[in-house]
Order: sequence, then C-alpha cells, then structure tokens
Amino acid sequence: MSIKVDTPLPDFTAPATSGITVTLSELAGKKVIIYFYPKDHTPGCTTEGQDFRDMHQQFLAADTLVFGVSRDSLRTHENFRAKQDFPFELISDADETLCRLFDVIRQKQLYGKQYEGIERSTFLIDREGVLRREWRKVKVPGHVAEVLEAAQALD
Repeated sequence: MSIKVDTPLPDFTAPATSGITVTLSELAGKKVIIYFYPKDHTPGCTTEGQDFRDMHQQFLAADTLVFGVSRDSLRTHENFRAKQDFPFELISDADETLCRLFDVIRQKQLYGKQYEGIERSTFLIDREGVLRREWRKVKVPGHVAEVLEAAQALD
C-alpha cells in the first residue's frame, strides 16, 4: 500500500504525546501536516521542530494541525517536546506502521554502516483526508515556511 498525492489516505491510529491517540478520520474538517524526522534530540530534527514551533500560531491561524513522527518512544518524545517547548504533539511510530504507509524508510549509511532510517519528509492532508502535497528528502532551512504557504493556499 503506497500513498499518492490527490488520493484519500487510509485511516490510521497512532499513539502520541500528552497521552492522546491520533486517528486521521477524527481530524476531518482540519488540515493536517505530518512531518517525519529521523530522531529526537538530534540537530536537524531539533531545528525542524523549532521551526514548526516558531510558526505554530500561523499554522493554527490556517486551521492546520501539526504532528511530528519518528520511531522514538513516547517517553523520549515527551522529553524532546518538553525540552524544546513544542506546542504540537509527537507521534511514536515504533512499529513503523506510519513510516511504511508514507514510504519514508530508506537505506542510509553512517560511518560506513548500512541501516534503515527515516527520510525527512512532510505531508499536507486536506480537510477530507486527501493527501495534497508531499515533500521528500527535506532540507530543513526554509522548509517549514514553504509548508505553511502550501497549507494557507489549500482552501
């Protein structure tokens, strides 16, 4: 099952920070940003999260919810979220269900070792649960502003 732009996403449910469960169908009526990042407390992921944090009021003004996703545990997410003062929830995808659905797992290399990791990616979902935009192989600088523009333009 792979997702495609301009098609409805299958419903999903995932555990998130603040003790909540995120279910896509329950978010109907709102625009949703789901951004996948490799790991809590790492430089690029911290910067990306801070950019979403710093523009969070503008996302809310655009009637858009933001969720960050990685394979980290809820406990690690809670620490990361508190330390960085993120006003949005982080989804724990330890079993890679969402990572596989959105096809963000890639072969990566670090210090000569091959491993499977998350490719930094962002997805914009409209009020009806249809995927409208995707950004893959994201470079952090300027990315969040571009996502905000797309969310604002969606209505």
